[in-house]
Amino acid sequence: MKRLKKGLFQKSQNYSRRQLVIQIIFASLVVVFFFRIINIYQIDAGGISIQKKASKQAELTSSVQARRGDILDRHGDVLASNLILKKINLDSTQIQTAFIPKLAQALMMPEKKLRKIIKKKLSKHAGRKNLIIKQNLRLTNPILEKIKALKKIRLKICKIKRKKKQINFLDTVLIFTKLKADKPTDSRVEACKREQIKGVRLQTDTRRYYPKSAALAPLIGRINHNKKGISGIEGEFESILAGQNSLTHLGFNSDSQGAYFNPIVHKALKHGQDIQLTIDTNVQFHAYAAIKKAVEKHEANSGSAIILKPNGEILAMVNYPADDPNNKALYNPKHYRNRVLSDKLDPGSTVKPFTMLLALEKKKITAKDDELIDVTKRIGHLKPDKKYKYMTVKKILQKSHNLGTVNVAERLTKEDLYDTWSKLGFGRPLGLIPSIENSGLLRYYSDWSKADKRSLSFGYGPMQTNLAQLARAYLVFANDGAIPSLKLINGIATNKQKTQVFSKQTTHRIAELLDAVVSLKGSGYRARIKGYSVAGKTGTAEMVINGRYNKNGAKRTFFTGFVPVKKPKYIMAVRLDYPKKCYAYYKPYSKISCKGSNSAAIVFKEAMENILNSDQSVKLLAKKQS
Repeated sequence: MKRLKKGLFQKSQNYSRRQLVIQIIFASLVVVFFFRIINIYQIDAGGISIQKKASKQAELTSSVQARRGDILDRHGDVLASNLILKKINLDSTQIQTAFIPKLAQALMMPEKKLRKIIKKKLSKHAGRKNLIIKQNLRLTNPILEKIKALKKIRLKICKIKRKKKQINFLDTVLIFTKLKADKPTDSRVEACKREQIKGVRLQTDTRRYYPKSAALAPLIGRINHNKKGISGIEGEFESILAGQNSLTHLGFNSDSQGAYFNPIVHKALKHGQDIQLTIDTNVQFHAYAAIKKAVEKHEANSGSAIILKPNGEILAMVNYPADDPNNKALYNPKHYRNRVLSDKLDPGSTVKPFTMLLALEKKKITAKDDELIDVTKRIGHLKPDKKYKYMTVKKILQKSHNLGTVNVAERLTKEDLYDTWSKLGFGRPLGLIPSIENSGLLRYYSDWSKADKRSLSFGYGPMQTNLAQLARAYLVFANDGAIPSLKLINGIATNKQKTQVFSKQTTHRIAELLDAVVSLKGSGYRARIKGYSVAGKTGTAEMVINGRYNKNGAKRTFFTGFVPVKKPKYIMAVRLDYPKKCYAYYKPYSKISCKGSNSAAIVFKEAMENILNSDQSVKLLAKKQS
């Protein structure tokens, strides 16, 4: 009996000790738990308190993309705009295998191809969650409706899950205190449920669209993959067109009443502004078609043209070759070169009318039909051609005679020539697209030699110009001897004052003589347009290659003219670079040297004829003048 009592006592004592140990462990855990709660704000995590870290994680910075402004022509027709498009972004880590056949059908692509693309994406270590499978989808694209319908479908999706065996509280405590080894036992269980497709996102995107394709590409320019303008109007006016994205900071505010986040706007949303050009898309189309045809027909390196209104507004600015900016696979920097503004060149005989204008203004010539200029004597390097002995000013312009022009220029001073060319705008920036514009060259007259002065009179020597400056100089014939500033952008203030260069009487007289240039006996006979009076001047200039004038046929050809002769409405300058294939009208199959008369003049005629035929106001004016 004593042994039995003693054994029961020992068992009870051992049980009490175990119970006491468990109670002590449990109490310790409770103490640690409360200690953690009390000190949670005092614990550092990465150099900052847990409280601050939690607050920082609750903060959010959001941004809204500004809409890029449109580029419009003078009538409001769109030249560049943003298309609202959709793209389909797949998260390859979420897409259920059972949905792949239906997803392939919705995307209108082979299932095998889709599986291969997804498998390849999954094999990568990073970027697996973003797979742009379709992009640039118009809102009417049938794929979008198919994807929307697919998202409503539910399929039975089965997954194998690992189920961990539950353990009681006592074992949990013992494992936590490492008094017992943790030996988890798992079981695999198949779980099935009906699910919708995951990992398919329809996202809104925008794409810059250029309705006029290549016809305006060098002028309008293009944007890069970051949607920033890099050339032309797009690049020059990037800050105006792009606008400003919004930037809003949402942060935790413990003092706020009822509002958890306190929004702070760092940048307000400003959508890009529209820009309206003075360009007329109808005029631009006809000019581009004529230039493109001429470059290909005459096998020229390139061609360009500009058309102005009498008030200086630019109606067309054409360059060819040019790429379609809508085709991102095509990009040749040369095809986005705006040669009208960026290239400085020798304009050749197209400046001869200004030599005659100045001489008549200074009363050094009369420009009458009975006035004869001696062209039998050599002047400098220019020798008589033995074809003419005496020529009128009309004949000199009509035949584009260099020796006759220099004979007249000998009567003028260097200072007078410099002042006049400067007033005409040569060597001075136009301020149209400053980042690409080449303002040309006009050396000060004190540095001129006799040869410089003589060559200046027929488009060489101490001056070089771009095509836009040359066209602007011809505005004197549409403004009674005055010259206005050029204008390309509506809404931007420009100098409205005109610079008076020649008198009204002088200008009208030389304009009458230029009318004779565009006649059957003149060098510009190919610029004639039936039913209209046309005046202008041809030009041919040797190209500078490797720092020297090329003597092997590399030339630029020009024609600059206006129509009608009285009260002109259109002024156009044309340039072709190194045309190699030209023909004479009397020998249509016999190749001859290309000049302004048989290349550039043709461009003027073909472009301007179509423009005039679509302009009823000019038709009425032509009838009145006739």
